[in-house]
Amino acid sequence: MTPPPSAPHPESRSLDAETIYERLLSAIDAKLIEVGRPPALIGIHSGGAWIARRLHADLAARHGALPLGFLSSAFHRDDYAERGLRTGSGGPTRIDFAIDGADVLLVDDILYTGRTVRAALNELFDYGRPRSVRLAVLLDRGGRELPVQADHVGAVLPLPPDQGFVLGRDAGGRFTLAVEPA
Repeated sequence: MTPPPSAPHPESRSLDAETIYERLLSAIDAKLIEVGRPPALIGIHSGGAWIARRLHADLAARHGALPLGFLSSAFHRDDYAERGLRTGSGGPTRIDFAIDGADVLLVDDILYTGRTVRAALNELFDYGRPRSVRLAVLLDRGGRELPVQADHVGAVLPLPPDQGFVLGRDAGGRFTLAVEPA
């Protein structure tokens, strides 16, 4: 696991999502150089898909082509009856390469309870049996309810349950990050 870097306290409201993204990219890049083989990137809709798309472009420029896919965890969530499909929050699962035997880097924006990651793993295994699955997240906000831990983290920023992070993108594709009431 990449040690989580420190970042400004979220109450400061001066969260620089681009700096946090660069930390995540550097951690993944260093691991790829060490391992020597690029994984398939799979972004969890919607924020994880945004991050995976950008990681894919940045890593491909350094390491060559690597597969990219997107995953919806909606059908496997344990709160599906309450949340439904959340239309408009992402898209369907699209994995256009073989999962069997692949090294997968599952990408999400914010790790909180671990329930989205659990659901995403269930969806991923519907497509095959990967050789390995690693998790990369922009932010780890604490508050885990399941034993899930990211292998690559841009920053660890604990946040109380009554607040939430909101990831956005500006017109130029740069990430923005805000703290809002939950």
